Formats: sequence, structure tokens, C-alpha cells
Amino acid sequence: MPMFPLGSVLLPGAVLPLHVFEPRYRELVQDCLATTDHEFGVVLIERGLEVGGGDFRCMIGTVARLIQVAELEDGRYALVTVGTRRLRVREWLPDDPYPRADVEDWPDEDADDPTLDDRVSSAWARVRRMNAMAAELGDAHADATLEISSDPLVASYHLSALAPLGPADQQRLLAARGPLERFDLLDAALDDADALQQFRLQHPSNGSDLDHDFGDS
Repeated sequence: MPMFPLGSVLLPGAVLPLHVFEPRYRELVQDCLATTDHEFGVVLIERGLEVGGGDFRCMIGTVARLIQVAELEDGRYALVTVGTRRLRVREWLPDDPYPRADVEDWPDEDADDPTLDDRVSSAWARVRRMNAMAAELGDAHADATLEISSDPLVASYHLSALAPLGPADQQRLLAARGPLERFDLLDAALDDADALQQFRLQHPSNGSDLDHDFGDS
């Protein structure tokens, strides 16, 4: 599968806009448009940069589907993609002409657990409150009016995407075995994020000096 390593995490059900300017990724877009499913894989770069190659990539990612494509006059592309499902990389193939991998779908475990509805309600209340606090602090935050899925599994991904967390936390949430583990990890990540937000509210002069991992785009 064609692969697009990024410095951010795409979660199933989330929308990801992309500006494509590197020649190799322009070719990836052209090849994807020539297929019937218009899909490619997105994985987080663990170390290294998005541009130029030589990066170290996570083995768990998400299949992205092209839903809007605009080719600009100079050959660049403006894309809108949506995450559809998880993937697991079996093997990285040569980057010729762009990153490629042998992948498999990776379904979630415990997707029908009866306690999931309560976990969704509790997590959604926390995520809304913490995004409101992020707005008060001047941090990047999700739109509080956004809706989440009525399907608890999909909602676990939506909430992971909407929470004011950085890419390392979001990658751990993506890689959870299923929604039960994902909500446990989300609760722990929100505990840490909430403690930091409270500290910054109580010590506004020190907030700009803290090294934290919130508000990734």
C-alpha cells in the first residue's frame, strides 16, 4: 500500500487535510487517483522529518481515503482525506518512488462490550470540558459543537482525536487493542493533561515555559 508518514496521527473517523508538494508524494496522489478505492496509509513518524525521507515510522497506522482533491497550477495538491480503518505494517518496502508497505487490516477487540456507552458519555464530558479549558488558555482545541458517532467503537476514535493531546498520546490510543483499553488510556492521558491545565491556570506566568505536547495540528 502507498504510505504517507506524517508528524501527526490520523485516527479512524477523523478528517485530515493535506498539502502535497514533494514530487514523490505528488506521484502517490496520482497513483491513488488511478485506483478504485483512492486509499493510502498514514503512519506517525517516530523520529525524523516529514520532508526528505530518512525517518523512523510507527508500525500501526490508519487507512486514509481521498474525499476531495484539488490540483494547483504548480503541480501541488490540496487534499481532504478521512481515516477509515486501522492498519498494521507487516513489512516496509523500498521507498520507490514513495514509501510503501505490506499491510493488513487490524480490527478492534471488545467492540461490543455493554459498558462502552457509559465510557463514551464520561469521556465526552471530560473532552468537552478540557477543550473549553484549552480555549481559555489560548491553546489549539477542538470545536465544542462537533458531534461524535453513536457507535461506541467509532466514538472511541472520535474522542481520541478531539481530546487536547499530542501525537505520542494519540498514537498510544490508536494502537490500543480495543475500545475498552482505549478508554483506559484516554482517561490516564486526560488525567495528566488536566493536571497540567490546572497548573497553568493557577500559574499563568509559568505556563509559557512548560514543555508540553498539546495542540498538535
